[in-house]
Order: sequence, then C-alpha cells, then structure tokens
Amino acid sequence: MNKESGHIKIRWMELIVAAFFAGIGLLVVIDSFRTGYQWSSDGPQPGYFPFYIGCTLIVGAIVVASQTLLGWRKSENLEPFVIFDQLRLMMTILIPTCLFVLGVVLIGFYVASVFFISSFMVWQGKYSLLKAALVGLGVSGVLFLLFDIWFLIPLPTGKLNTLFGY
Repeated sequence: MNKESGHIKIRWMELIVAAFFAGIGLLVVIDSFRTGYQWSSDGPQPGYFPFYIGCTLIVGAIVVASQTLLGWRKSENLEPFVIFDQLRLMMTILIPTCLFVLGVVLIGFYVASVFFISSFMVWQGKYSLLKAALVGLGVSGVLFLLFDIWFLIPLPTGKLNTLFGY
C-alpha cells in the first residue's frame, strides 16, 4: 500500500491472491492424502481428482507469483488495484450482502430476503417503504413456493422454522 497516493498496487494484490490460491491448493492436496489420492484396483480413490485440482491451483499460484516478482520493477504492475473511493463503493454492496448471509443463518433465507430486497429498494432505488416491502414479500413468497412447495428443496429457515411449521 502506498500511503502517498492512497491506493493499493496491483502487484501486491497479485501476490496476495497467489498466496491465497496456493494455500487453498495446499489444503486440498493435504486432505486428498487423507482420503486417498491414487488410482486403486476399482477406480480412483475419493481424493484423486481433488489432488490434481489442488496441484493445479498451486502451480497456477506459483506462475502468477513468479510473473509478478519478475516484473516487479516494470511499470506494468504499478497501476492501482483499487482506489479507496472505489473500495468504499464496493463495501456498500459487500457489507449488506454479508449481513444477508448472516441473516440467512439466524432468521432464514426467506425473511432475510425480504429485508435484503426491501432495504436495497429503499436505499438504492429510492422506492417507498410500502412498495419495497411488497416486492420483498412477493419475491420471497415466489421463492418459497418454487423451492419448498414445488421442487421440495427446503432452503434454510433459521430459528423461524417452528413458528411457521416448516
């Protein structure tokens, strides 16, 4: 991060993402050792394909990190990854979405969806609270009919499960 220009350089983000993918790949490879990563007499063991996917992730991460380090002094890696004003705008979507995911766990998908859809309609779309609530309830109702009733695929209902009998 460069404090003078107020942004994070692309090269640092490339290294962070490469390290993240290398870590995920390593985790997958280690777990493949636990479940079996070889070809047995009756076919592949459970960790066979994940092992190679993990290896591919690690190799890809090494390639990205190597390219970034080799081009460290070139100007191609000096442009900003994101300016903090842009990051602030992204957070206005990311934070409510994280709250929605937390809401799904605590109060269930349908109720969290009503709050999420309605709040975005009021906040971003400048719709009236009544219109937003009706759309939020309508969308959640259609999703409930579609998944729980017609396809028989129950979505998370949280603590409200017993209140509505589902």
